[in-house]
Amino acid sequence: MGLKQDIIKAKVEALKSQIEDSKDSDFDTAEGSAINTEATLLRDAIVDFLTKADFRVTNLKANVVLEDFKIPPQPADILSTVKTSPGQQVTVAGSVGSTTLPGNLIGAKNGSLLQRLDLNKFTTGLQSTGYVFIGEDPYTKDSFDVDDEDGQRQYTTVKLIRDDIEGLL
Repeated sequence: MGLKQDIIKAKVEALKSQIEDSKDSDFDTAEGSAINTEATLLRDAIVDFLTKADFRVTNLKANVVLEDFKIPPQPADILSTVKTSPGQQVTVAGSVGSTTLPGNLIGAKNGSLLQRLDLNKFTTGLQSTGYVFIGEDPYTKDSFDVDDEDGQRQYTTVKLIRDDIEGLL
């Protein structure tokens, strides 16, 4: 049954409750009858009302895929195990020369810069996951599953909040 038929049934039941020994066939519900016309008008009014109302997402948990992931340049440490190789040009006391043996880098800590990471799923194959939520934080995407209708019903809620529709009543 649709909304209109439900309204017609409600009207007939209300009338039957007021008229003793009446049955459904005692009431004209054909197209154009008063009951049918009223049901059509009520149905249209309800549909118009619902399509004009703003609904609020009050509970939502969903996976999210990051399309871009950018990190600005970051300082990096060079460990003391990194050595210079023989033959590297060096300047010592104003003279230019070259190393003859492997050697330690002077001031190796923070002596390097990690270049900016510019990743995205289309050109660099970025694979990243996370979650978005409204309401209570689920703390991990592993605590919910919205890949099917059961999960969507369980973890997503949309409500029509009465205060939002007072002007439409």
